[in-house]
Amino acid sequence: MALAGKRILLIIGGGIAAYKTLELIRGLRKEGAAVRAVLTQGGAEFVTALSVGALTEDKVYQNLFDLTDEAEMGHIELSRQADLVVVAPATADLMAKMASGIASDLATTVLMATDKPVLIAPAMNVRMWEHPATQRNLATLTRDGIQAIGPNEGDMACGEFGLGRMAEPEEILTAIKKKLNDNDALKGLRALVTSGPTHEPIDPVRYLANRSSGKQGHAIAAALANLGAETTLVSGPTAQADPRGVNVIHVQTAQEMLAACEGALPVDVAVFAAAVADWRADAPANAKLKKTGDAGADLKLVQNPDILATIAGLTTKRPKLVIGFAAETDNVLEHAKAKRTRKRCDWLVANDVSAATGIMGGDENEIHLITPGGVEDWPRLGKREVAARLAARIAEELKGAAA
Repeated sequence: MALAGKRILLIIGGGIAAYKTLELIRGLRKEGAAVRAVLTQGGAEFVTALSVGALTEDKVYQNLFDLTDEAEMGHIELSRQADLVVVAPATADLMAKMASGIASDLATTVLMATDKPVLIAPAMNVRMWEHPATQRNLATLTRDGIQAIGPNEGDMACGEFGLGRMAEPEEILTAIKKKLNDNDALKGLRALVTSGPTHEPIDPVRYLANRSSGKQGHAIAAALANLGAETTLVSGPTAQADPRGVNVIHVQTAQEMLAACEGALPVDVAVFAAAVADWRADAPANAKLKKTGDAGADLKLVQNPDILATIAGLTTKRPKLVIGFAAETDNVLEHAKAKRTRKRCDWLVANDVSAATGIMGGDENEIHLITPGGVEDWPRLGKREVAARLAARIAEELKGAAA
């Protein structure tokens, strides 16, 4: 059974296609999956809790404010005890609420609270599907890392024809199998990721730093963990929450980051996404430096250790795959290619962080992946999607190397 031991949380939206979820539940159970269902108020207009519960052989959850359920489990636990959350049918209303972060009932609260992968099966009238608002919401959900299966083209209950029919249960089941199998792609392997800036002290209140937000590095750590890797994230000071399921080591300086990385070895893959300060004060002051008239401060800087080059140049404990980042503002590919050779890393992720791009500190990224085989130009994507794609490429590379 392809899904033996897997747990699915199925959220049934309010559309006529809800009747198809009964067949989907049968298919999931036949493949060995445990299925728990959240039935929305709209969904209950088309299928009953009794029929859903009979097929899942589990309680059907409907009410956010059921205190008994809160005592037994709570919507937070409900959202996190599954391996995958599936929304079928995903109505225009549900998609809009997901994209906007609205948590107004049990289904939307669970979707806001979950830290697990989410798969949606959209279903609605063709005009609703084609509406600019729905397409904007779909784009937002895609950037957030949510995968959609369908919709299909065909006749609809409203009498119209076009895109909007929910994917068939067998199609959704296939997508679920692929999603969950992909989630084990790095199982048994170890990963190291660095993220954020470093803060190099000048005195007790001042430091040298940069504008890195840590969003991309944290997303990469989460994506690797989602594929089953035992992941360590070494993070400089950021406002980002620690990714769930990841061992996080917090550091301040480049020297601390290097020591933490060396302590995390051996690993199978190391991704150096942190924007490490190139220089530090040679002798940080023990007391706050004071202004002395109009004279400028005499600050002596020394180079920080090169973490990427140090790990890539190891003769023992070197990761099988070492990936660096190059944040450039001009001649991006030329500088990045030279950096990959100079640092002796296997892959290098290059991006343009000029102020006009909005990439540094923003939610999107546009990268060039430089490998021994050439350059892959990726479109502008949300940083979570970039992370998911990079993690998938890493899995493909390491699987190929092991074959």
